Amino acid sequence: MGYVEQNLMPGEQVIYKAKLHWAMFIDPLVRILLGLAILVVFVTLYSGEATASYGAIFGGLLLFAGVLQLLAAVTRFFTTEFGLTDRRIIAKTGAIRRVSLELLLQKVESVTVDQPLLGRMLNYGTITVTGTGGTKQRFPHIADPMELRRRVNTQISGA
Repeated sequence: MGYVEQNLMPGEQVIYKAKLHWAMFIDPLVRILLGLAILVVFVTLYSGEATASYGAIFGGLLLFAGVLQLLAAVTRFFTTEFGLTDRRIIAKTGAIRRVSLELLLQKVESVTVDQPLLGRMLNYGTITVTGTGGTKQRFPHIADPMELRRRVNTQISGA
């Protein structure tokens, strides 16, 4: 049972649960592969030269940054929930530092979708939920964001 189900009010039903898209792992994996390639090239081709140590250090730092970024992405992937109920939008991200949003459907002003070119091709994007009173929360890498927006708008119009 996830965060969304644990925070339902009596009689409230989950209509739709969004997931994060696997594309959030592309950037860290590219960084890791690039770091490995640079490390291997400088260690094998330039061994014994002064440039080898600088290249190896750069490749190692890039590899290390990619691994840290991958760990952060994995944590975000498994700790993010986004649910639409018949009364509210409920979202939670984070394990140690938790950010949550619970917004009544009557208080939702807009749900916007931002999709870069790769997001259009792979069907992911950033959802921004704006509520009355200035509440604005962004959720990047949502899989099938247009379906989520459609479901929210359908639920709002029926409420």
